[in-house]
Amino acid sequence: MPGKLVVCGVGLIGGSFALALKAALGSRCPRIVGMGRTRAPLEQALKLGVIDQIGKDWASALEGADLVLLGMPVGQMLPVMQAIAPHLGARTLVTDGGSTKADVVGAARAAFGGRVGQFVPGHPIAGAEKSGVDAATAELYRDRRVVLTPIDENAEADVAAVRRVWEICGARVSQLGPEEHDRVFAAVSHLPHLLAFALVHDLAGRKNSDQLFGFAAGGFRDFTRIASSHPEMWRDICVANRRALLPELDAYLAELMRARVLLASGDAAGLEQLFSTARARRDAWLETFQPVGE
Repeated sequence: MPGKLVVCGVGLIGGSFALALKAALGSRCPRIVGMGRTRAPLEQALKLGVIDQIGKDWASALEGADLVLLGMPVGQMLPVMQAIAPHLGARTLVTDGGSTKADVVGAARAAFGGRVGQFVPGHPIAGAEKSGVDAATAELYRDRRVVLTPIDENAEADVAAVRRVWEICGARVSQLGPEEHDRVFAAVSHLPHLLAFALVHDLAGRKNSDQLFGFAAGGFRDFTRIASSHPEMWRDICVANRRALLPELDAYLAELMRARVLLASGDAAGLEQLFSTARARRDAWLETFQPVGE
């Protein structure tokens, strides 16, 4: 176990990481130092016992640190990595909680140069529609999936060390390549969020939006739940992964057009077949489903 842990970004992801380690390790938990771009969340995290200390600067925060978790939106990764690089100890590992990986790996290569092997990319698939340190919980990662996306420069022992820390948090750890990761999550995570935001935005802009939302019920609530997610974070995710997300959006638009043709022609049998196929596949997935977050 690390003797000193630095968490940059003490919101839902970083705060829950800290709380999970504290809950699992008790008095054996490493000292946790919080860093961030604004003071108020850090002070709240300290008040709630999420962190043990607020870092003054990167030089002092990283002194003697064994592990750094970057828990900020992916759009902020490069400048933070650049700030870390001059003070990064030879034995300090860095990992992240970003929802895209190819861009984050690129940022790490640019910032860390020949020491990029100390960066072990990761993605905890355990988000929620609420954000901020007040939403952090020690149970967020329990039985949830964390995907590590090691790079060629990583030592096996370093990957194993990061894996072990996530397992202590209660997570089930898998591995993918960075590009494969981005293709998979463009389809099953990034596209659903984009669709949920777009639907709510569409209805919110209509003249009778109050009437529409007044009659919305459980189906609308369930379909659009993730539109309550953090706008800045999902902006960064969609832009960063647009090369993989755009083909998924195009495929979905083609499927919508297919459904429109069936509907416009009154093809009841075709619509029922579409619905039946979708229902059967979803039901089969639910039989083996274990929650893995967003």
